[in-house]
Amino acid sequence: MKKVLVIGSGGREHAIVYQLSRSKQVVQVFCAPGNAGIAQLARCVDIRDTDVEALLAFAKEEAIDLCVVGPEAALAAGVADKFREAGIPVFGHTKAATRIESSKEFAKELMAKYHVPTAAYRSFADYEEALAYVRERNTYPAVLKYDGLAAGKGVVIAQNETEAAEALRDMLVGEAFGKGKVVIEDFLQGPEFSFMAFVDHHRVYPMPLSQDHKRVLDGDKGPNTGGMGAYTPLPFISAEEEKWAQEHILQVVADAMVAEGNPLTGVLYGGLMKTPDGIKVIEFNARFGDPETEVVLPLIESDAYTVFHAIATGEALDTIAWRKQATVGVVLASCGYPGAYTKGVAITGVEDVDGLVLHMGTKRQDNQLMTNGGRVLMCIAEGDDVKQAQQKVYHEIRKIHCANLFYRKDIAHWAIDSINMSKKHRQK
Repeated sequence: MKKVLVIGSGGREHAIVYQLSRSKQVVQVFCAPGNAGIAQLARCVDIRDTDVEALLAFAKEEAIDLCVVGPEAALAAGVADKFREAGIPVFGHTKAATRIESSKEFAKELMAKYHVPTAAYRSFADYEEALAYVRERNTYPAVLKYDGLAAGKGVVIAQNETEAAEALRDMLVGEAFGKGKVVIEDFLQGPEFSFMAFVDHHRVYPMPLSQDHKRVLDGDKGPNTGGMGAYTPLPFISAEEEKWAQEHILQVVADAMVAEGNPLTGVLYGGLMKTPDGIKVIEFNARFGDPETEVVLPLIESDAYTVFHAIATGEALDTIAWRKQATVGVVLASCGYPGAYTKGVAITGVEDVDGLVLHMGTKRQDNQLMTNGGRVLMCIAEGDDVKQAQQKVYHEIRKIHCANLFYRKDIAHWAIDSINMSKKHRQK
């Protein structure tokens, strides 16, 4: 029987722990540092996800058979490198391979070299040069991206020169996300979607497509967040388009990373857009997306330990099986998020929900579940189709009570609108 260490503390890691704990091969799951929900399935260990030496020491002491790295910060800190050097199987990319997420410039250069479709761009380290370029091109909206890790918040879509100048000043002068460059790229239009795949060098195993909702308010309004909800499957992406994206984007990038000497050994997340000119790349992530993982991973039919271990050790898999159900997940966030918010507010009713509730930012204090982050919980429901799953999740989420939580009321609206439009078209 196997012992597994999962690194991380959010909803993504809760979803990973949930699947691994169901494997008949696994006797014990540890999670560092974990959260109140994860603690119901695994033994939580008080080690920061970027404390590489402490994590490695713990893994050796417990004779861990497999380590699964969740957060991008842990990968960028070199956790996977250290574990591999120690001979411990680890699911997660090397620090060098993680640059596909940690450096927008690296990802853009890779796509240009290997002809992967994406928006035209230029990168800048100097504020005055960047501002001069924005003024010269005088085309809006303009997309400004911090060239580094920013917890999903380092992207600004500037509608005019004033907004562009303010964003550039924050990133390059104020160093809002740290010292680094800014990538300025053309604005693309169309529905965005997430295409995740398990990748081991040249081998690419696709996961079901999903779509998250970044804006904080209904109607896709307000500032961007880490994600307010997600769903799968996507009615507006055809099987042919999915196959094209796998072959011409994910597979090409996997092969390119091998050719560049930085093979992928974990998850490749493609943030894609269906534009009038075809599917193009918005961004790549080097790990499971959050909150997409929370709606996709519960559908895996294959043994999770077998899949993670095979990717970690280079064993070929015949296939990865997925259930054909639809899932919709809605995030409950602290009032004020993505700005300032209060922690330590009591939550009740979670145990009454008929469905899966994954914890994103919680703690237990005096035997009471409390808020402990911006995004706090995610309620997930399944159905035969997206509409059925949506109706169920909003029925169940009302059972959760907290004086300081809010959620969007329109998660999966893209899918419902698409289905309704398709029905109207057929009726004509």
